[in-house]
Amino acid sequence: MKSKKLAVAMVAALPLAALAQSVTLYGVVDTGVEYVSNIGAAKDSVFRIPNLTGTVPSRWGLRGTEDLGNGMKAFFWLESGFAPDSGVNNQGGRLFGRQASVGISGKWGQIGLGRQYTMLFWGMAEPDMLGPNVYGSGSLDPYLANARTDNSVSYKGTFGGLTLGATYSFGRDTVNAGPSPAGSNCAGENPADRRACREWSALLMYGTPTWQIAAAYDSLRGGPGAFGGLTNSGLTDDRLLLNGYFMVEKAKIGLGWLRRDNRGNPTPRSDMYFAGVSYPVTAAFSVDAEVFNLRFHNSSNKAWLYAARGTYAFTKRTSLYGTAGYINNGGTLAQSVSAGQVGSNPVPGGNQLGVMLGIKEIF
Repeated sequence: MKSKKLAVAMVAALPLAALAQSVTLYGVVDTGVEYVSNIGAAKDSVFRIPNLTGTVPSRWGLRGTEDLGNGMKAFFWLESGFAPDSGVNNQGGRLFGRQASVGISGKWGQIGLGRQYTMLFWGMAEPDMLGPNVYGSGSLDPYLANARTDNSVSYKGTFGGLTLGATYSFGRDTVNAGPSPAGSNCAGENPADRRACREWSALLMYGTPTWQIAAAYDSLRGGPGAFGGLTNSGLTDDRLLLNGYFMVEKAKIGLGWLRRDNRGNPTPRSDMYFAGVSYPVTAAFSVDAEVFNLRFHNSSNKAWLYAARGTYAFTKRTSLYGTAGYINNGGTLAQSVSAGQVGSNPVPGGNQLGVMLGIKEIF
């Protein structure tokens, strides 16, 4: 009899438990047909459906919170990136390669553990008008679209207009995905070399509804076998970001500077400057445009990238877009205009055009 009463009480309590925890399934599928010119020494061109990004990378995820009382909540975030052209997992084949974290939040901010975005990602989020668009900042620095680390502890808090944040990783990348930011083969957590493959980042940001300024720093440390030339723990790849945006009526204008010091590169120091604008022409149609200039110190290597995008939203969930980019490389630099798929670089010093028509569906 007692066990029956206990079972009834547990069933009666289930709706209360469901109300205490909130879980959301979400995602986006974004792809289209892309044309890229002037590939390789033969100066070939290609039509393709890229596997990495359109206006944003395709992904699905689960986010959840549970109220712990006294203004505190537990949270988790699982996010999986996939290639819509073939259905395979991106981020080096990880199941939850975009995010896999759990933590606690309160009025003081939030602390998370797991695979998470670095503060460089949050610092770029607003002033970079095109973001992870197939033609944009990721074409010149692929890490910007892959600024996440494994085995990390994070803190982020917003107090009025001020946001503070930091991450620290004990082993920044456990996956070997070839020479690629998707998996740079630097697992760390090595008792024989405790500096190997560490990462840290910090963010200081202040904003109002009409403007924002931010400073972020991101430091990657090397280890045995790591890609990108960072083959020992004495080598680092550091980025300093200063940027911001402001509103002029309906137009949003972003400006920024990214200094990189990559000790795994023969010409380690570079500067990337960018400026962009986003404007809603109508309630349904918007345009975004951005220009980037990348220059290496003590070298003739440089690049100019020009990119634009027009988007028509049928609803809040479904939109069509057209986007184009043009890159002009200098010196021996051979950056591809497209961040949509590897293997489409021009010859050193070459120019390249990319055009894409696509569709984005949010769920």
